[in-house]
Amino acid sequence: MMPYDDLPPHSEPVLVGPDAQFGEINLARLQQLGMVTHMGGRTGVAEDFRLIKRPLLRTARGQDGPSLRHGNLIVVTSALPGEGKTYCAINLAMSMAMERDTTVLLVDADVARPSVLNVLGLPPRAGLMDVLLDDDLDLSDVILKTNVPALSILPAGRSNRHATELLASRSMCRLLDDIAERYPDRIVIFDSPPLLITTEASVLATQMGQVVMVVEAGRTTHGAVKESLRLIESCRHVNLICNKSAGTSAGSDYYSYFE
Repeated sequence: MMPYDDLPPHSEPVLVGPDAQFGEINLARLQQLGMVTHMGGRTGVAEDFRLIKRPLLRTARGQDGPSLRHGNLIVVTSALPGEGKTYCAINLAMSMAMERDTTVLLVDADVARPSVLNVLGLPPRAGLMDVLLDDDLDLSDVILKTNVPALSILPAGRSNRHATELLASRSMCRLLDDIAERYPDRIVIFDSPPLLITTEASVLATQMGQVVMVVEAGRTTHGAVKESLRLIESCRHVNLICNKSAGTSAGSDYYSYFE
């Protein structure tokens, strides 16, 4: 699997004309890369993510117990770079976007090394950081509609050396409340930085209803997993995806899921 997390960051994003709020995802390219698309059929990866999304959706909708605050906000992270968190975040978002009566917002919150737009074949755009830095910029100004009807994207936006403070700010809390509550049928997937590389990841995770941590089979050490879990021990709903594991139920070489 291509280590999308290791792709170089984009240059400074800008808003350009009326097309700035629409993104044409290169679905054919994603299909060639073995990723989930609505036109890809019942592939092994698609089946894996059907299994992975189900308990997350149940929790988000309060079907397994009391309603969870920000239960529809799901952050995907990892201990270290290169474990496949961006790959999993995009596949999870694409799979959830196939659900009926559900819309999905995919947020590139890896503000130091954003790669979601690059993987999807889209140019740099203004996004999350720009909204936090500019009081006159509204969330609706930077969310991209896409050629996947139920999927929208919030890019990372321009980088900022005070990203940790911005993600921990009151403005971010208000923004998350707005994202979580504006559309009751919306699931929001955040592609987060790795937990052991930046402080942004743990700050972001503590504000989410659900956490998905990607662990690369045969590479991520027990110590790294344990330390990562310690950083997010205040999070109530933490799930693990064992990525690139052999012999899963779908017959692929990708995923196992643990709650």
